[in-house]
Amino acid sequence: MIIPVNGEEPGLPERLQQIRDAGDVPLVVDARWPEAHRSAVVAAATAAELPHGTAWATLTSGSSGAPRIVLRSAESWADSFAAVSEFLDAGPGDNVALPAPPASSLTLFSLAHSLSGGPRPMPRVTPDADALHGTPQSLRAVLDAGAPPRLRAALIGGSHLDPALRQRAEAAGIRVTAYYGAAELSFVACDEGDGLRPFPGVDLQIRHGDLWVRSAFIASGYAGAPGPLRRDGEWATVGDRAELIDGRLRLLGRADDAILSASATIVPEEVEAVLRSIPGVRDAIVFGLPREPVGALVSALLEFDGDASVDVRQLAAAQLAPAHRPRRWFAGEIPRTASGKPARAEAVRLVLAGEMQSLAA
Repeated sequence: MIIPVNGEEPGLPERLQQIRDAGDVPLVVDARWPEAHRSAVVAAATAAELPHGTAWATLTSGSSGAPRIVLRSAESWADSFAAVSEFLDAGPGDNVALPAPPASSLTLFSLAHSLSGGPRPMPRVTPDADALHGTPQSLRAVLDAGAPPRLRAALIGGSHLDPALRQRAEAAGIRVTAYYGAAELSFVACDEGDGLRPFPGVDLQIRHGDLWVRSAFIASGYAGAPGPLRRDGEWATVGDRAELIDGRLRLLGRADDAILSASATIVPEEVEAVLRSIPGVRDAIVFGLPREPVGALVSALLEFDGDASVDVRQLAAAQLAPAHRPRRWFAGEIPRTASGKPARAEAVRLVLAGEMQSLAA
């Protein structure tokens, strides 16, 4: 049985342990969700038939739509605990700060780790924090506030890590390991500053442009609505496009995020990488806006550093093919999921609702 747990309730680790000891499966929900959304997640969880050995139920980020409930065994997380402890440089006597909400798989993983002898979880960054497991946004917030003196390592996932942010952290004495993963696959690849390599214990393959993963960390399946996880024996994929070049993984985005505009197919991540390289641009998200008869207009929402003034159109045009250049530009705060991932579906909704500021020409 899946037992929903409010992520805000006191003593959350102890409550998770009680549920596990009773042979049930905890699912952490977020009290900030709209009631209709929370009710739908709880209904799907309580009606689910669980595969044998299910120990945890977690949620996808919902970056492209509604989150899904992912089921996994205890071993599918426990087998990566040793590698994570090494990246965090933290053991049972150390404190790991977890700024992302407990409903995110990123934080729930660390809570499970703590119950198996990992570092002690802290819901926020305090002077006692020895390590951080969070998103680029949480790392930036730590640095902006002044890094705690004991903070020595950060494990960062959820979205793109700006190289300048890594440099800031390292200058503050914090060793940074970024990683790529998915709720269904757990850890896939890690980057200690020289590019994404397979995470310890993970094998990677590219098949027809899709990334396939073989590891002990793969989830069992879903409760309720199905998702993108596909299997082929020991191998699995969630449909992410990628390349392997000299042992480094280059991500090209989820196939269903591709923008079809006229006769071209545009991969948002490729355009975003160019836009993030423009001085003054802190982050960028690229998406398609419906436009007949071409299919979609390539559009970009930019976050700037302070009051940076830069001609992004001209600089982007110098680096992007005509079909890949955004036709509509917006400025403002990028909407994100609870775990910190950019939320493309929400960005499109905000733009269509007229709630995003157009970038002046």
